[in-house]
Amino acid sequence: MYLILFIGIMVVSLIVQTRFKNKFKKYSEMPLSNGMSGAEIAQKMLNDNGIYDVKVLSIPDRLGDHYNPSDKTVNLSPEVYSGRSVAAAAVAAHECGHAVQHAKAYKWLGFRSAMVPMVNAASKLTSWVLMLGVMLFAFSKGGNPWILAVGVGALAITTLFSFITLPVEFDASNRALEWLNHAGVTYNGEEHEGAKDALKWAAMTYVVAALSALVTLLYYASILFGGRRSD
Repeated sequence: MYLILFIGIMVVSLIVQTRFKNKFKKYSEMPLSNGMSGAEIAQKMLNDNGIYDVKVLSIPDRLGDHYNPSDKTVNLSPEVYSGRSVAAAAVAAHECGHAVQHAKAYKWLGFRSAMVPMVNAASKLTSWVLMLGVMLFAFSKGGNPWILAVGVGALAITTLFSFITLPVEFDASNRALEWLNHAGVTYNGEEHEGAKDALKWAAMTYVVAALSALVTLLYYASILFGGRRSD
């Protein structure tokens, strides 16, 4: 059953990733009527929300756009920072949506930020601890579950983080789209629908990642608890 689920998740992930890249390419080629760059849009959205202590920076990573709450920076890739397209507007506004969440103490962003140190530690443990745990668990015929249990616990933390990320990302997109509309950045229906479509497929990548993490967790948990019940 898990093999079928893994294959299904892989196929869906490939479809979503391909769809997202195609959408981003499509809307990157759709000029924004007002001619504003992603950096200008980001700065305007921050100012419109009364946020003046967040810097908008350009980073070299393609599709590496993110908001960093620790140093209060909106980091935009070159094609978004300098881009004057619907895609650039959507991504810039989305990342500023996270800055608005931070300024307004949005609870899910707070939970997510608080989990980061624990998730970083768990991520370093997960792969090799799970591999070692499964081997010892198998060789001892279910009599040595502790290392595998640690691995499953670490995986549970990263899986929880993936699901907490979902409301954070969806809310940031909703804030972005609402602002783009009210601020008149996306002047016509085609531009606004394009921004909405681009952000929808970006959000879908997080949904697939969360489901993939959940299936992986259930698989290793079934080894741990299934093996112990069989003794």
